Amino acid sequence: MHSPITQFEIKPLFHIGSIAFTNSALFMFLAVILIALVMIATTSSRATVPGRWQSLAETFYEFVAGTVRSSAGNEGMRFMPLVFSLFMFVLFCNVLGLIPGFFTVTSHIIVTFALAALVITTVILYGFYKNGAHFLKLFVPSGVPAVLLPLLVAIEIISFVSRPISLSVRLFANMLAGHIALKIFAGFIVMLASAGVATAILSPLPLLLVIALVALEVLVAVLQAYVFATLTCIYLNDALHPGH
Repeated sequence: MHSPITQFEIKPLFHIGSIAFTNSALFMFLAVILIALVMIATTSSRATVPGRWQSLAETFYEFVAGTVRSSAGNEGMRFMPLVFSLFMFVLFCNVLGLIPGFFTVTSHIIVTFALAALVITTVILYGFYKNGAHFLKLFVPSGVPAVLLPLLVAIEIISFVSRPISLSVRLFANMLAGHIALKIFAGFIVMLASAGVATAILSPLPLLLVIALVALEVLVAVLQAYVFATLTCIYLNDALHPGH
């Protein structure tokens, strides 16, 4: 049985000068192209009474818009393009990674950390742009005794700095663990089926478990995209309303 870790290896496909174009880059480009094709194809007609595909695009939009409004208010809708792009990118990368032989981009922490760093950088830059020094009230809890203030400010700063770490690790760990489990149990099927008639009888057991794990991974792929978008909205709300 092949190592379950080999599926995460980044391999160069070709070089552009001194820059290697890898399988990870390929599937990121593929995800962006598919998102563009889906959104363009489903919204090109713009019928008053939407068809099946236009309804799908509108469902995606309303789902993300509802998430933005509930977490960051109507003022947060200015970030709708960013949140929608992140949600669709994470969703498509997660789902593409479930196809056998495809590469799971979000199983690499460098990718998820880059997305999380984009979110936190946006929060910091817009927070200071909109609120100036008042943005620093985010780190100063209201109604706290002065003697406890230095400790709580330090805790708030540590909590803020840890946000991109937790945001990226959550997505990366869920995708990594799920794919490793699928690979291991799929290997058990092959091992039992090839070991002889007696043990081959047991091979349907890991097969059923793999089917259940695939269904669970589909749910996790969608759920993690939603969680990433929701936490992004919550963090952006701090840039819009620091100290609230």
